[in-house]
Amino acid sequence: MSDLTYFAQIENNIVVNVAVVTAEFMAENPDRYPGTWVETFYDTPGKTYAGIGYLFNAELNEFVAPATPE
Repeated sequence: MSDLTYFAQIENNIVVNVAVVTAEFMAENPDRYPGTWVETFYDTPGKTYAGIGYLFNAELNEFVAPATPE
């Protein structure tokens, strides 16, 4: 496998799953990757890596960590 990419599955703008896969494999297997998937970046300056429970801001194309209670 080449060009592995990180993708976050979002439902109602909340990350529910994260997968490391090629875009081609994901496109060829829609039953295995249903719903909306957005690329996320690991170890990329200026980008937030998506974690389960993170919010996706479509306007900024960015993931935001959930608020932590004080």
